[in-house]
Amino acid sequence: MAAISEGQSGTGSETAARQRWLAVLARTPRERLEAALSELMPAPRYRPLKPAEAGLVMVRGRAGGTGSRFNLGEMTVTRAAIALEEGPVGIGYVPGRDRRRAELVAVFDALLQLSDRRASLMAALIEPQAAEIEAARANRAAKVAATRVSFFTMVRGE
Repeated sequence: MAAISEGQSGTGSETAARQRWLAVLARTPRERLEAALSELMPAPRYRPLKPAEAGLVMVRGRAGGTGSRFNLGEMTVTRAAIALEEGPVGIGYVPGRDRRRAELVAVFDALLQLSDRRASLMAALIEPQAAEIEAARANRAAKVAATRVSFFTMVRGE
């Protein structure tokens, strides 16, 4: 798979794969990203294209999950963009104000675009983290399901 950089369009499966790993990276704790970066040999060399900066985005919701959209409120997001010496451009968007975490997400996004690094990073970082995220989601869903109350209406036979 060829490197996907800013301004290039990839195939649908390349785009879906990148969206997936970016979603996982955005939910990965900073400590785990730092540890994964320290284990990489050789260490990646990169330069910032857009230094990490925090800003606000409008979060939108839908009534009942399917109804009309409405503005729920604003959320702080930090973004960064880097370029590896090998060429790929990486982007990182994370909730909150952690600039280093946004930069790390951008570094891993760029590294995952390199075919010689992708398999090892997917196995060592993305897949285990995705499994942890899914396990946490399932755990929350089980706790919510345990408190669910079924309401029904009885109609009188008048």
